[in-house]
Amino acid sequence: MAESAKTVAERAEERLEQMAEDVRERFDRITQGRFTDKIKEGRFADQVDHGVDRARDDERRKKQGGSTG
Repeated sequence: MAESAKTVAERAEERLEQMAEDVRERFDRITQGRFTDKIKEGRFADQVDHGVDRARDDERRKKQGGSTG
């Protein structure tokens, strides 16, 4: 009842292909709605980065000789 090497290799290849498909599906489910996806979709595009604005203001004040707060 020994199977030929070709048949064993074909079955192993089919199992590996199915496993790869399962992994892809799980990965897609896990990464769905991730933070990076939200950024790519432009969810935060309308928000201003106040930290950058504050740093620019601080640099201006330093150059003008004012206090930094």
